[in-house]
Amino acid sequence: MSVLSRLFSGWWPLTDIRSPEILPDALGRRYLLEFDTDDLVQHHSDVLVIGSGISGLVAALASSMSKSVSLVTKARVEETNTWYAQGGIAGAVGEADSTQLHEADTLVVGQGLSDPDVVHAVVTEAADALGDLRAMGVSFDLAEDGSVLLAREGGHSLPRILHSGDTTGAEIQDTLSGMVRRSEDVDIYEERFLIDLITAADRCVGALVYDPESRRPQVFWADAIVLATGGCGQAYRVTTNPLIATGDGVAAAWRAGADIADLEFVQFHPTALDSASSPKFLITEALRGDGAYLLDCDEERFMVGVHPLAELAPRDVVSREIEKVMARCGRPFVWLDARHLGEEHLRVRFPNIWETCLEAGFDLSRELVPVAPAAHYMIGGVHVDVDGRTSLAGLYAAGEVTASGLHGANRLASNSLLEGLVFSRRIVRALQVEPSVPRPSRVVSGPSETSAAFTSVKAMEALQTTMSQFVGMTRSRGSLREAAVVLDGLTRLLDVSFHRPHELELQNLVTVASLITRAAWMRDETRGTHSRMDYPERDDDSWSGHLLWRRGAKPRFVPIGSSGEGLER
Repeated sequence: MSVLSRLFSGWWPLTDIRSPEILPDALGRRYLLEFDTDDLVQHHSDVLVIGSGISGLVAALASSMSKSVSLVTKARVEETNTWYAQGGIAGAVGEADSTQLHEADTLVVGQGLSDPDVVHAVVTEAADALGDLRAMGVSFDLAEDGSVLLAREGGHSLPRILHSGDTTGAEIQDTLSGMVRRSEDVDIYEERFLIDLITAADRCVGALVYDPESRRPQVFWADAIVLATGGCGQAYRVTTNPLIATGDGVAAAWRAGADIADLEFVQFHPTALDSASSPKFLITEALRGDGAYLLDCDEERFMVGVHPLAELAPRDVVSREIEKVMARCGRPFVWLDARHLGEEHLRVRFPNIWETCLEAGFDLSRELVPVAPAAHYMIGGVHVDVDGRTSLAGLYAAGEVTASGLHGANRLASNSLLEGLVFSRRIVRALQVEPSVPRPSRVVSGPSETSAAFTSVKAMEALQTTMSQFVGMTRSRGSLREAAVVLDGLTRLLDVSFHRPHELELQNLVTVASLITRAAWMRDETRGTHSRMDYPERDDDSWSGHLLWRRGAKPRFVPIGSSGEGLER
C-alpha cells in the first residue's frame, strides 16, 4: 500500500484495485442534493448561460438580441480563466497566413485526434469572429502601419496570435463584462454556484443553483442551457487555474447523463513561475516566441535537437522534456532565459510578466527565472458537435468545459479563446431554429445520506496530491492503480448530501478526477498530453479515436471518422 493509501486509510476502508474496471460506472447518485422545485425560488428565461468567460459572455450577449437570458456565474462576472489568459487569441489574419496553414498546424498538434470538420469550421470563422470582438471594443496591439501585431507561440508555423500586451484575456474579459453589465436584456446572477443540471423526460430543462444570501438552492428554468463553466485545474496541486476551476460543469453534465469524452488529455503549461503563489503565475509562450530560451542546470539549451521548433515545440513535447531535465538535474524547475531580449523590450512587450517577476525577486533582463510545468487546460469534457450541442437535448456547451474535437490530443497554443468565441456564436445561431418546448412544473430528487465523518481539507489534499503524483504528465498502470485506491475511497463522498459550496466542489473534483484516471487507465498508448511509461508509443491501429463516457453505461470507443455510437470497451 502506498504512503497516500496508508494516510487515507484511517478515513474509510479502501479496496485493492486489480481490475481494469477501476471505478464504478455510476459514480454517485443523480443529484447532489435532495430537493423539490415547488419549495424553491424559481426563475424563468429562454436561455440560461452558466459561466462568464469568453464563451459565456458571447453566448449571453448574442442570445439577448432575440431571447430572454439569465447569466449565472460562480464568482464575480470578471473572475474567470479567460481573465488569466496572457498570450492571446489565434487567427489567420496576417498577410502571410491562411486558414489552411492554421488548420494544418492545429491538426499536427492534435496528433490525429482532432476532428477535421470542427477544425475547419473554427479556423475559417476566426477572422469574422475576431472582427466582431474588435467592433465590441477589444483592443489588440497594432504595428506602426496600423495592422494587427501578431506574435508566435508553440506549434504555430508563423506569427498568428493577436494580443493585448501580455494581458489579452483581461482585455477581452473586461470589455465583454462591461457590455453585459450595461445590457438591459441579460439578467446577471453573480456568486451563484451550479449544483446540478435539472432533467425531465430525457431533456435538460434548467439548473439547481446555490444562493449565498438565503443559503438555499434556487431553480433556473430555460428552454436552452449553455454550459460555459471552464476547466478543473484545481484537481492538481500545481496549476495556473484560479480557485474556481473545480470541474463543476463536467461533473454536473455527467450526473445529468450527457456524454463525456477525452478526459485523459490534460495539458500542462511548460512555463509557470516556480514560486509559492497559488495558482501559479503563467509566463506566456509568447516570451519564447520572442526569443527566450529554456536552460538546464548547466545553463545549456536542452530543446535544441529534441524538436525542430526547439522552445516553440508543442506544449506536450516541451513539458515532458522539462520533466526529464528536472529529474536529471534533481531540481523542481528549469531556467527561462530572456536576458538577451533587453529591458526595454521586456518592459514594453510583457509589462505584466516583468512586474510579477520583479515582485518575486527576478529581473528578467539580468537574471534567469525558474519555471516548471503546471496543470493548465482540460482538453476533454462534455462531448459536443460542431454547433455546441451535447448528447442531452436542451443542453449546449462551449469552451474549456467541452470536448469539441478541435484540440485532439494536445491543444495548439491560443486556440482556446478562439474555440470559446466561435462555438458560442455557433450555438446562438443554432438556437434560432430550435423550437420551444413545454417546461415541467415540478422536479423532485430523492433522499440521500446526510452525514459523513470526514475533513474536507484532508480530502482535498489527498485528491490533489494523488492526481499530481500519479495522474500527472506521465502515467503508468502502476501509478494509475495507486490513484484509483485513493479515489475509490473518495468516491464514497458522492453519496453524501452536503450543502456548502466548498463541499460540493470537492464532490465535483472527485467525479472529474475519477473519470480522468479511468480514461488514462484505458488508453494504452502515448499520444499528445497523455503519456504512458508502459505504453510509450502512439498506437493508431488501436487508439485512433475517442473514449466516450456516460453515467451508468460502459465506456464507448468511437474511431476517427465514425458517425456511429462506437463500441463498448
